[in-house]
Amino acid sequence: MNRPDFKPLIRWLDATVVSVAIAVVIGGITRLTESGLSITEWKPVSGVLPPLSDVDWASAYAKFLEIPQAQTVHAGITMGAFKVLYWWEWVHRLLARGVGLVIAVPFFWFWAKGQIPAALRLRLASLPVLVAAQGALGWYMVSSGLVERTNVSQYRLVAHLGLALVILVVALWTSASLRAAMASTDGAEATGAASHGGPSPVGRTVPIAGGAAFNLRHWALIADGFAIWTFLVILSGGFVAGLRAGKSFNTFPLMAGQVVPPGYGQLDGFFTDAFENPASAQFHHRLLAILTVLVAIGLWRWVRAAGAPAHVVRTQRNVALIAGVQVCLGIATLLLVVPVAVAALHQLVAVVLLGATVMAAHAARRA
Repeated sequence: MNRPDFKPLIRWLDATVVSVAIAVVIGGITRLTESGLSITEWKPVSGVLPPLSDVDWASAYAKFLEIPQAQTVHAGITMGAFKVLYWWEWVHRLLARGVGLVIAVPFFWFWAKGQIPAALRLRLASLPVLVAAQGALGWYMVSSGLVERTNVSQYRLVAHLGLALVILVVALWTSASLRAAMASTDGAEATGAASHGGPSPVGRTVPIAGGAAFNLRHWALIADGFAIWTFLVILSGGFVAGLRAGKSFNTFPLMAGQVVPPGYGQLDGFFTDAFENPASAQFHHRLLAILTVLVAIGLWRWVRAAGAPAHVVRTQRNVALIAGVQVCLGIATLLLVVPVAVAALHQLVAVVLLGATVMAAHAARRA
C-alpha cells in the first residue's frame, strides 16, 4: 500500500508550533517591559491598525493615563516612552492574530479538502477553538489591570500562558505522530500511529545485558509524567513573572542569605501564600527548577544504563541538556536582576524544554 502523504499537515502543525513559541516570547517581553496594559481596548478587527495620526496617538495616550498603572508604575511617562510600550503590545497582539490565521485558515482548507484523517478530526478541530479562547482569555487578563490593579492578575496571566502551551503541545505531538505514520511501511499501521502516537509498546520489554529488561510501557508513563511536570514548573515561573518576584532576592543559591527567604509563608493559607507571595513564588520555582534538572539527568543516566532503544536515550539526553541550560539561564536572570534579553531567552528555552519532554514522551510510545 502507498504511504500516506501527511507532509502538508506536518508543515502546518510545525508552523503552528513556531508561531505559538514566538508569540509566547513576545508576550513575555510585554510583561517584562510593563507594556501589556498600554492598549486599553480590545478591537479584534480594527485594532490591527496602530494609531495613524497625532490625534490617534493623543487619544490612546490619554486613555492609558487613566489606568492605575500609568499613575504608579509609569508615573510621569512621556508620549515617546508610551509609544515604546504601545508598540510592544501592538506587536504581541498582531502576532496573536497571526497565530489565529496560521491555525484556522489551513485547518479549514484541509477540512474542506478532506485531507484530515478521521482519527484526528476532533483533535485538530480543537486548535482553532483553543486559539479563539486564547484571544478572549488574553483580553480577560488585560482587563484585570485596567481598573484597580497596577498589573494584571497573575492567575489570569498563568492561564493565558498555559493555554498557549497546550496549543503548542497538541500541534507538536500530532506533527510527530504524523511523521511516525509516514515512516511506517504498513498503511493501517500508519493510521494507528497518527491517532495514538505510534505503535503501542504496551507490556513490551527490551532485553538487555545480564538478563534484565527495559520496560517500554513503564518508561512511557514516566516520560508522560515528566512532560506534565515540566509544564507545571513553567507555570510556576509564570507566577514569578506575574508577581514581579524576579526583581527581589537576586542572589543564588541563598535568598537574602538564607535557604528559606524572609517573608516566606507570611500569607494565610498555603495556596494563597504560594501564588500571591513573591518570596514564596520565587522560592518554589527555584526548588522545582533544580529538582527538574536533577531528575532529567537521572532519567537520562537510567535509560542509558538500562540499554533502552537509542532514540529513547537520545531524546532524554536532549531533555537533560536543555534543562541544564534552562537552569543556568534562570540563575543568570536572577543575578542580573531580570534583564529583558536574558529573561526572554529564559522563557524561550522553557518552551524548547517543554517541547523536548513531549518528544521524549512520544519517542517512548513509538519505541
